[in-house]
Amino acid sequence: MAWFKSRDLLDRAFQVGIILKGLNGILEIVGGVLLLVVSPETINKIVVNLTQSEFSEDPHDAVANYLRSAAHGLTSSTVLFGALYLLTHGIVKVVLVVALLGDQLWAYPWMILFLLVFIVYQCYRLAIEPSGALVALTIFDVIIVWLTWREYRRHRLSSAARPARG
Repeated sequence: MAWFKSRDLLDRAFQVGIILKGLNGILEIVGGVLLLVVSPETINKIVVNLTQSEFSEDPHDAVANYLRSAAHGLTSSTVLFGALYLLTHGIVKVVLVVALLGDQLWAYPWMILFLLVFIVYQCYRLAIEPSGALVALTIFDVIIVWLTWREYRRHRLSSAARPARG
């Protein structure tokens, strides 16, 4: 990690963004494992218990209603899909972040490709059901792609400028 020194504000932004992506990947892995071990009925009961006080204050609360509706519609197959999605997404993200932090040049284009695929998917989801949180995540991912490309270019140029060891 010797090259991973902050030269300017954009370098620090890249470092923070990548670390946040890694932490998000860890949370996705934890969430995926939890979905594998918790039944849809248990998830529904947990959501009902967590939203009960909100419903007593405001029976029309949009977030609480959305959570209850989503939890009520869960099936074993949707939970399995969600678990596999979170596990795959989280593991790939953590592996790429660790590789980037470990100075692995191959990880840059893979991180860019990985994020671009999810940006396309997020745009598709936004077209179907707009969401402020998804807009923010998509903008964050676009910024991380740009910062990753910038660091990749800079890292490749510095690698090419070093004399070959022999």
